[in-house]
Amino acid sequence: MPRKIKIIMDKTARQYDHAISVCLDIFTKKMKDYGIAWRILRPSSMTDQIYIKAQRIRSIEQKGISKIDEGVRSEYIGIVNYCIMALIQLEKGTSENDDLTPEETLELYNRYFNQAKELMMDKNHDYDEAWRNMRMSSYTDLILMKLKRTKQIEDNLGMTIISEGIEANYLDMINYAVFALIKIEF
Repeated sequence: MPRKIKIIMDKTARQYDHAISVCLDIFTKKMKDYGIAWRILRPSSMTDQIYIKAQRIRSIEQKGISKIDEGVRSEYIGIVNYCIMALIQLEKGTSENDDLTPEETLELYNRYFNQAKELMMDKNHDYDEAWRNMRMSSYTDLILMKLKRTKQIEDNLGMTIISEGIEANYLDMINYAVFALIKIEF
């Protein structure tokens, strides 16, 4: 890999790690406040929560103002965290009880975030940092498109003919939201 490309990829990895630390910090604090109450949600409910956040971002982008004193940054963080919770739900299934310790929950969280980062680094290598030239509104639209795809797959009871499936859509949504966070932060 040429030196210039390696420097840029290293910068992206550092910025991604920063976004991870921001999202993880919020997730950990909310877990202390609420426990893992989200474990009761079905994956389709997680998808709807992500949709609410993405739709709010789009609404703010289109209107240019927000009446609630939280900008789009917190919504992108929420998208990342809900996507990771959804991936955990797909793996573990829903639960009426607190069946995961905080340590187990954080281990799963980190595993899925690392999986998303690895996917991003592989795609980023092939696409040469194209995401850096995209508009913020494109990240929102791509997340909303992935949500529509996810809902369709959920309506088809998880069955696909040719597409990658629900997990791949959640991982892509994580990465689009992280790209937005990187652009906001840096």
